[in-house]
Formats: sequence, structure tokens, C-alpha cells
Amino acid sequence: MAQAIPITAAILILFVLAHGLGASLALLDPAGFESYATALHHAPWLPPLELTLALVGLIHLALTLQRVITNRRARGTAPYGLWRSRRLQPLTALAGRTAPFSGALLLLFLAVHLVQLRWHRPGDGLERQALLLALASPWALGLYVLAGVALGIHLLHGAESLFRSLGWLDETNASGLRLASRALAALIGGGFALLPLALRATGALAGAGF
Repeated sequence: MAQAIPITAAILILFVLAHGLGASLALLDPAGFESYATALHHAPWLPPLELTLALVGLIHLALTLQRVITNRRARGTAPYGLWRSRRLQPLTALAGRTAPFSGALLLLFLAVHLVQLRWHRPGDGLERQALLLALASPWALGLYVLAGVALGIHLLHGAESLFRSLGWLDETNASGLRLASRALAALIGGGFALLPLALRATGALAGAGF
């Protein structure tokens, strides 16, 4: 079970990357985005994939909560070893302390996002229009942006933990893997935070006739 958390985390990160690339088409290639969304939602393998991802997410959540409780009971031990980078430690520690809050915000966003665009799915060719309509609401736009920030914070803590749990993090490569973790968190989190703002701006310009 010790390897279940990094395995489920890796699966979820791959899903986030794939979903982010698909969502970016709404900004970069609207027609391609509609074709992608239509093909995806008519694919026979989508429901089994969604069930699998839901199961993976629940397992990840349950095991992470179990680890948090265990670590709090064993407070005082050094989790990363004597070779931990002290210069970057405050950043990682902040991400770790806020991980429950960032995770809760991501769950809230996921529920809202599914209600808006999955459980009441728009018709074929209307996916981008429905997304822009959702982002026209200030609170929804704010939630989407905050969810991107929360995702980056969550990955800042989770990516390094994944490397450590898999046994890939050691004294010789710690700096490089930590840098890669932070770059991944910034890229994905920043992308998801900026995409709704860019789409909202695009929709506003289109509505103004530009």
C-alpha cells in the first residue's frame, strides 16, 4: 500500500496533463476543441475511464488522509532525510501545510465543473460556448482561477512526494528533481489559472464585436 499513493498521484497527474492539453484547444483552436470534445464524449470508453479515475481519486484521497493522520501522530521525525534542501524547505513546507485546503478547493471546483459541463453536457458544437457562458459568472471565473492556483500548490507538494515515495529522490539528484517538481507545478498550475482568464477575455472581445 505504500506505493499506492504515488501510483494514484501519477495517474491523476497524467489525466490533468491530458485534460489541460485538450482544454487549451478552446483558446488556441476553437474548431479543433469542438471536434475533440464531440469525439471524446461519444467515445464508448469514456464512462469506464471516468469511473476508473473516480476510483483512483477516492483511493488517493483516502490514503493521503491516512498518511496525514499517521504523520501527525509521529510528529517530530524528519521526513526527507538529512540532505533536505534548507533553502527550498519553506516553500515545500508551505505547500505541505496548505495541501488539505488546496485539495478541498480542487474537490469543490471539480463538482462545479462537472455540473456545468459534464452532467448537463452541452450539445455537439456548443462546448466552448457553454464554457464561455460559465466563465461569464464572476464567482465561477474566480473559482476556476483559484483552482488553478490550488492545483499548482498541490503539485508543488505532491510531485516531490511522488519522487520520494518511489525512491527516486536521493542525495545526488535531489536538487534536479526538486527543480523539476517546481517547474511542473508552475507550468500546470499557471496554465490552468491563466486559461479561464484568457478565455473570458476572448469571449468579452467577441461579444464586443472585435
